[in-house]
Amino acid sequence: MDLRVSIKKKLRDFTLDVDFAVRDEIFALLGASGCGKSMTLKCIAGIETPDAGKIILDGRTLFDSAKKINLPPQARRAGFLFQNCALFPNMTVAENILFAATGDKLSKLKENLARFRLDGLEDAYPNQLSGGQLQRVALARVLTSHAEFLLLDEPFSALDSHLKWQLELQLAEIFKLYGAAILVSHDRGEIFRLANSVVVMDAGKLDAQGSVRKIFARPTTRAAAILTGCKNISAAKKISDQKIFAEDWQLELTAANVPDDLKFCAVHADAIQLRAADCNTFKLSVARVIEDTDSLIVLFEKNLRAEVPKLARKNFGNEVTIHFPPERILLLCR
Repeated sequence: MDLRVSIKKKLRDFTLDVDFAVRDEIFALLGASGCGKSMTLKCIAGIETPDAGKIILDGRTLFDSAKKINLPPQARRAGFLFQNCALFPNMTVAENILFAATGDKLSKLKENLARFRLDGLEDAYPNQLSGGQLQRVALARVLTSHAEFLLLDEPFSALDSHLKWQLELQLAEIFKLYGAAILVSHDRGEIFRLANSVVVMDAGKLDAQGSVRKIFARPTTRAAAILTGCKNISAAKKISDQKIFAEDWQLELTAANVPDDLKFCAVHADAIQLRAADCNTFKLSVARVIEDTDSLIVLFEKNLRAEVPKLARKNFGNEVTIHFPPERILLLCR
């Protein structure tokens, strides 16, 4: 699949302005609520109309404002999984699944009832189903359609962690059938596990883009750092090619290849080490220690936090020596 999206649409608080391509991959849109992720999917599906731009799928124009082309949703062949499932309340499970089905409908119904463990619920109505069952019916409906690619809008947002994990495993198998999809989420864990590439969205614009592992390991912007889970972020100034000053922390740090247009620095909580070293070593007061499921979260003065394994250290005094590895300091230009 080769999907090219270049659109603009004026929204209430900002203008959606995105330009990206998806090629035979699981492509994710990551961003805070209200940043334009869902609207982007709706424009691709034909549910909403952009003000300007183009949407082209495998050389077939789905939307072109200049040429006045705007194919209806059913002609775009996109399998859209809505955030709220969007099942028809007056239809049974079987009727919902077969609503957009093509080909051998009976065979597809049996296959997807079994795949999503919905056997015995064929005659049930949506108001008789649990949240997990509703989501599985919605996924089954997508798979029985003639969709060429998938658009998934926060598919697990209303589920508890156990159901979420089960459906995530099923979705990973479904992706193998299609080979390409766009996944919208504000859950960085979902995106890291399921997607190949990711775009970070901020107020309607693309803030950072690249492979999932690269963006998560080395975010290049403040918004990307926040959304990929970095908790320690400070305004920063360049002192030299190897030195910066973290203004919020009031610390001078050694770093590598400091850019001239440096705006912020950041460091992942699990990168901070509880030890002394030749550089970037400081004694900080401990404000609080919080026990998490798999780690200890140590909150220091200066609004810094470290995460360490529970066995790493059980007793913390009033002050702790910490080390910022220079290679783990993120240098952000916006």
